[in-house]
Amino acid sequence: MVGDEYSDSALMDYLGARKTTMLGNNFSEYHVDEPPRVILDKLEQAGYRLVSMTGVGQTLVWCLHKDTL
Repeated sequence: MVGDEYSDSALMDYLGARKTTMLGNNFSEYHVDEPPRVILDKLEQAGYRLVSMTGVGQTLVWCLHKDTL
């Protein structure tokens, strides 16, 4: 999962993400098929930098930041 329904649609297109809504949920999420290292590389090329990373159960969560000019 790389974003929610409020994520930048241009960035989601760049990542190759598809917007999905799971049955029973009242919100959408963006998902990708590539492994995390490919997505993190793409985000770095787009100007994002890794701030932190943690594990939550069997899920990995990366926090990234992009400076605004």
